[in-house]
Amino acid sequence: MKIHTYPLGQMRANCYLVEKEDHCLIIDPADDASFILEKIQERRLKIAGMIATHGHFDHILAVGEMQISYKKIIGKDLPLIIHPKDKFLLKRVVETARHFLNYEPAVIPIESTKNIKEGRFQISDFGFQIIHTPGHTPGSICLYFSDENVLFTGDTLFKMGIGRYDFSYSDKDDLRKSIEKIMKLPDDVVIYPGHGEESTIGEERENVKLFF
Repeated sequence: MKIHTYPLGQMRANCYLVEKEDHCLIIDPADDASFILEKIQERRLKIAGMIATHGHFDHILAVGEMQISYKKIIGKDLPLIIHPKDKFLLKRVVETARHFLNYEPAVIPIESTKNIKEGRFQISDFGFQIIHTPGHTPGSICLYFSDENVLFTGDTLFKMGIGRYDFSYSDKDDLRKSIEKIMKLPDDVVIYPGHGEESTIGEERENVKLFF
């Protein structure tokens, strides 16, 4: 399994293309659909699915355009896989983008979504564990590829940092519990966060104690 990392947009949100055989899984498509599709085409990959670690605008702005392009080329829907507790954020995309970016981006509405819940998840050749990690947002999730020793943490855990919990729908206590949950994983698990560089569970085990 190959992991390609692309920090995209003004917020530099990490979009991940996870490649296996001739398929790829898009994790957090951020806000540059043309760039993502170009990279997929360059590698001659088929899209297995598109999943969001949470519903914040900087991680999903490209979704609508991705869906339209995919349907035009392939003739099928490409639903955004997301935890249902974060669906309310999809309706706030333009509003929140305007607040943080100081301009109103041209956003194509998201056409279709697919709910996800905690537990084992399989899509095409990709099998992984969904870990529900509320706190930053109610529907934040982490994706654990145990066979590859890899965890995609979204905005729950960063290299030397944790997700914000000062939003009206955030919860510091929930975030603490979520981080305690993922800290039960082995030290050598590599984390791929929603922003910034990768790290490991072991490296962050001591760092997170500084925030609670």
